[in-house]
Amino acid sequence: MRPGCEPMSRTVGVEWMSECAFDSLEFRRALGRFATGITIVTARGLDGAPVGLTCNSFGSLSLDPPLVQWSIARTSRIYAAVCAASYFAVHVLDSSQGELCRQFAGKNRDRFAGLEVEEGLAGLPLLRQYHARFECETHARHEAGDHMIIIGRVLRLCERDGGPLVFYRGALSRIAE
Repeated sequence: MRPGCEPMSRTVGVEWMSECAFDSLEFRRALGRFATGITIVTARGLDGAPVGLTCNSFGSLSLDPPLVQWSIARTSRIYAAVCAASYFAVHVLDSSQGELCRQFAGKNRDRFAGLEVEEGLAGLPLLRQYHARFECETHARHEAGDHMIIIGRVLRLCERDGGPLVFYRGALSRIAE
């Protein structure tokens, strides 16, 4: 715990935050201590072209109904396309897909270059390689700071054997099995 940031008996709120200020780099570094899975989210853009991005904010939300969530930065070049999409797919990556992760994280490149894509529900562009895949209908969107949280109702899923690809302290990692 940081010096001067001990828990207080009063309600945690604005007073606490101003007493224990930290910068965004420090916040990001601390968040990096939480290992996350890596996904690629795909959808159809406003012009019908496939769009996609690497995402590590994916998580389960509800079993009944089956809901998942993820978020996209407002500064993303595909923000408008993704936020307008009625359907999207989430591809959980396996431990062998580090290069694919980097391809979809890259800027100013065709993220689908060299990939065979199949068509899913509502014409979704689906990657053929994945650890698990969820085809979703957009259920809700919520503004949250510099991101949009997107909630999807899972309509179809499939999974494959293998180990997960994870993101920890700014780097891709594998879980020892």
